[in-house]
Amino acid sequence: MVFNTGAALLDAIVLSVVSEEPDGTYGYRITQEVRKALEVSESTLYPVLRRLQKDQCLSVYDQEYGGRNRRYYKITERGMAQLHMYRAEWKSYSAKISAILECRL
Repeated sequence: MVFNTGAALLDAIVLSVVSEEPDGTYGYRITQEVRKALEVSESTLYPVLRRLQKDQCLSVYDQEYGGRNRRYYKITERGMAQLHMYRAEWKSYSAKISAILECRL
């Protein structure tokens, strides 16, 4: 993609992906879902997950899977509020950009 992805947009996408799973989801799966929209490496994504956890937008728990612990991320109430704000901002922002790029002012 030729457009740069800012931290807020990446946060919004990650929160949206995690919100789709009521019991939470794990890092690799989050990476795969985010990659459907953006080229992102795991080394880029894990700091985002840690920041969202630090900001209390995600909670974390470990669960055994195949003899190993797997870390799961679950959206919190604060994370849902942040996601709703991001969605409202995105709707407005993307409409304005589309209007300019499609010459429909």
